[in-house]
Amino acid sequence: MAKLYFRYSAMNAGKSTALLQVAHNYEEQGQSVHLYTAAIDHRYGVGKVTSRLGPQREAAVFDSQFNFFKEAPQVNCVLVDEAQFLTPEQVRQLHQLAHVRGVPVICYGIRSDFLGEPFPGSTYLLALSDTIEELKNICTCGKKATMNIRVDTSGKRMKSGEQIDIGGNERYQHVCGRCFYSA
Repeated sequence: MAKLYFRYSAMNAGKSTALLQVAHNYEEQGQSVHLYTAAIDHRYGVGKVTSRLGPQREAAVFDSQFNFFKEAPQVNCVLVDEAQFLTPEQVRQLHQLAHVRGVPVICYGIRSDFLGEPFPGSTYLLALSDTIEELKNICTCGKKATMNIRVDTSGKRMKSGEQIDIGGNERYQHVCGRCFYSA
């Protein structure tokens, strides 16, 4: 039976690397996969799933208007990077894709923004996913990182701003809950 999976973590824990490995594993067994990433995330170019370790792969892009149930091709597995940017309706479409068409769907993303507020896509993934898995990362203090903070160009923590501001290590740091509240 196919399922909807949500694999989440704080930033920089290897989500994109894990997605690329899953794609490789399916294809090595002669199975077809289709990769998606958020159109809004253009850090490494539009339509690219890129690991900070270097591997990169082309992917279809989704925006808020994309319909996964209608537009996803028939494949053995659907992989979604930057899943926090999904709309609630898109999460329902992916859930439907898994349960009606029998296609496993594996989504990778973060749960909350730099203020600890949930992303709508992640909220619905937590509600509808059949399997939820945490990928681990560590804070500079050595505890498990579960949160993200945004920093300005001088490295100072920001405590206000738009929920979405695309960036990598130069804009975000992953921290534990204690460091999130004490920073």
